[in-house]
Amino acid sequence: MQRFLSHWHEAVMTSLGFFWMALWAFALGYLISSLIQVLVTRSRMQRAMGTAGARSMALAAFFGFISSSCSFSALASTRALLQKGAGLAPAMAFLLASTNLVVELGIVIAIFLSWQFVLGEYLGGILLILFAWLFIRLTKPKKLLQRVRQRLDRENGGDEAGAPDWRRKLFSVAGWQQIGETYVMEWQMVWKDVLIGFTLAGIISAFVPERFFELLFVGSGGSQAELSFFQVLAQTVVGPLAAFFTFIGSMGNIPLAALLFDHGVSFAGVMAFIFSDLVVLPVLRINAAYYGWRMSLYILAMLLSGLVVTALLLHYGLSTFDMLPERSGGDSPVSRDYFQFNYGFVLNLIFLLISAVLVWLWWRTRRGGHGHHHAHEGSASLTDKILRSLALVAVVWLAGGLLLGEA
Repeated sequence: MQRFLSHWHEAVMTSLGFFWMALWAFALGYLISSLIQVLVTRSRMQRAMGTAGARSMALAAFFGFISSSCSFSALASTRALLQKGAGLAPAMAFLLASTNLVVELGIVIAIFLSWQFVLGEYLGGILLILFAWLFIRLTKPKKLLQRVRQRLDRENGGDEAGAPDWRRKLFSVAGWQQIGETYVMEWQMVWKDVLIGFTLAGIISAFVPERFFELLFVGSGGSQAELSFFQVLAQTVVGPLAAFFTFIGSMGNIPLAALLFDHGVSFAGVMAFIFSDLVVLPVLRINAAYYGWRMSLYILAMLLSGLVVTALLLHYGLSTFDMLPERSGGDSPVSRDYFQFNYGFVLNLIFLLISAVLVWLWWRTRRGGHGHHHAHEGSASLTDKILRSLALVAVVWLAGGLLLGEA
């Protein structure tokens, strides 16, 4: 019993630690999404990224790079781009760049793994963007995209014909009240998935033995040079499967990726696991809430096939030049002080303050009776009711684990 209680507290602290690591990125991503939705008109977005040309793709990837964030916030920003008229391919380029071409992610990978994985992360991000571009050009989902745009139009209430210039909005109280309202709505849409996802990540980290992950990957434990193509392919396919049930997030799953590599999982398998932050269950459900299940499954198929192909190309590309990393054989560096005073701690405080101001602006708008109301607010689907129940269980679990630490 004492062992279970100890693991319980460890699981809760891990969940809270993972969330604390990603908090500033969440807030930044949702702030960017809110600014795009309020300040950018559809006509301007269509001029910049309305087509799938090389210029639009490069521009979207660049904006994704400079707005690098975690997967949840990147999803919100991507939806805002589509809502404003961006093409599907540029929107996917933005999504993939903002979750893979991430400076802080490269730093974490360098700490836990090696330079080969850093190279794989950035080169793989570019390859994923190119694959998504090709996938969309070949499949031509015009009818599906049209239905998605109609859905987003209903939520957005149409384009802002004759809307005030973005400068007037940016420097007015009313404009920032609208930004605050949009910011709160972004959090309202995903808070249950975030809470459940991070709680589950802590439980798996504390209670699931390392041996379980080793058994998932065929051929793990030996030298990479001894692995057959079938074994490498199998590990590359299992990587996303493992990530699907152990979602932590692009930043938080790097320690687990290091654990997998130290136990003999191939470079391709580990890279596939790292790339899988956009093909996990909470992301699938959020995309379904944004665009409907058909588009959500289409994006899943595109990203899943893309990351498998990309991971294999990276693996055999490095193998050709005899550059595949070798595991150290020592203890995996998975223990971490999540609440240490560093740049992330300072950024969290800054964005908590920004969030507080935006919530206050939203509250003023709500009290004044000028807030926007949406059709889905009055009735909850069965899925929503189940998620609310699971979120309540997660809150009880987290509270109980915290109280154990105080006892």
